[in-house]
Amino acid sequence: MEEPCYTCRRRRIRCDQSRSPCAKCTTSGLQCFTSRPLRWVAGVAIRGKMRGVSFENTSDDSTKGASAQNQFGPKDGSLPAVVSVFTAVGPFGQLDPVSRYYLDYYNDRICKLFIVYDSEKNPFRALISLSLLDRTLLKSVLALAARHRVNRDCSFHDLTIQPPPGPANAQLDALRFKYQAIQGISKDLGDSTSGKKDTTVASIFLLIFLDLLESGSDRWNVHLEGAKRLMDFNLPEPRAGSRHDPGQTVQEIRNFLASQIYSIETLGGTFVRPKLLSQFDLLRGPQFQETVEQSFLGCPEYLLDAIRYLSARRDAITCPERHDDSTFSYFVENTVMMIDFIQQFDCSVWASSLLLNTTGTGDIGSLCTLARTYQIGALIYGKRVLGALTKECLSLEDLVQELIDAISSLQDDNALYKCILWPIFIAALECHQPEQRETLLCYMEKFWDCTSCVNAINAAKIIKDHWEKSDGASSQWIFSIGYLGRDWLLI
Repeated sequence: MEEPCYTCRRRRIRCDQSRSPCAKCTTSGLQCFTSRPLRWVAGVAIRGKMRGVSFENTSDDSTKGASAQNQFGPKDGSLPAVVSVFTAVGPFGQLDPVSRYYLDYYNDRICKLFIVYDSEKNPFRALISLSLLDRTLLKSVLALAARHRVNRDCSFHDLTIQPPPGPANAQLDALRFKYQAIQGISKDLGDSTSGKKDTTVASIFLLIFLDLLESGSDRWNVHLEGAKRLMDFNLPEPRAGSRHDPGQTVQEIRNFLASQIYSIETLGGTFVRPKLLSQFDLLRGPQFQETVEQSFLGCPEYLLDAIRYLSARRDAITCPERHDDSTFSYFVENTVMMIDFIQQFDCSVWASSLLLNTTGTGDIGSLCTLARTYQIGALIYGKRVLGALTKECLSLEDLVQELIDAISSLQDDNALYKCILWPIFIAALECHQPEQRETLLCYMEKFWDCTSCVNAINAAKIIKDHWEKSDGASSQWIFSIGYLGRDWLLI
């Protein structure tokens, strides 16, 4: 390192300049910046008269470029209030106004949408700095933001898009950015000399979330498999001393991507055809700790492991190979044991220990309830798998009602409510009472209101069709739900 790092200069201590990141930043657990980093500020300026002023309340003609008022504003033509914008310095200053808007939108809306609790450690926000150095990742980020902006103008009951007046609109932007992202990924994958595997994995990973916003049944499983294959390769370590060496940030993003791919694969696998997804071995660093600040859904990893095991037992039932009596007895015995393990899981202890690893965001009671929705959902799923093994159809009405009550108690907590489509769908697959069904449809609509993810709308359509066709034989949904003609990601 030729000059002292910015972090040490900011702390007013002597930088050892031994490497990048420097030893002092590494020891202190701080991110080592070689120069002053890009900053997010509340408003269009850090200080002075314009401090705290957003595009919504400024009449600066420069903010009206690129048809911003026509393109992004609400029906009165004004720009929406966006909490923060990037200062126009560094790589950000080189972006066109439309890209700047969507990048700011991503920071303000998307980053907190796909994480349990937003914080300064949000991995989705950490991708912003990387995206400014990688065009493909940037296009994936912008595609997410533009698609979410489109969905905000839609209704749970009507997805018809009426483009706003003007030469451009968010719908076209969303399609354009998605096309450019996919083209960029294809080019990166075809370049054997490319060293951008980290950003390529991140770009593919974001397309999974784009599918949640678009439908929940497009190409999410293909994107998931592609990301897993790339992560199976030994990703190159960041080059020490390089100008844009992201150091610890990249390793944290790698851990985050691995953990969330595992989560998506596990929960997504419960509603698709058996063995559709390959098994991903979760490899994490020795210092990895489960935190809500780096979790997409907040489902305890203990329960994810249990659900994964149960899905394997379900898949074994559908296997064309014949199993002898001893093998099936083994399956039954271990499935019963796994259900017992799920029942013994202590949600309050999990929530308490989880908050010890965070900056204090959230409360134990709400996190406990969130975990409880996944625990009951896993119990219902496990009992249906056990019933398929033993040829029994158990009544689960009490569990279903308990799950509905737990979901209901999270209605006022949007941060956690946006994480529970999977438990809602499990409850809907099992309920028989008209009142319960109407309530669960309302819960799906609320999920849409919280997320603007179209997979919630499709979940409601799927469940209505299931109710019409099930004729009370709901216990077989663990098999039938995967054969709907499309592979749905209902999380």
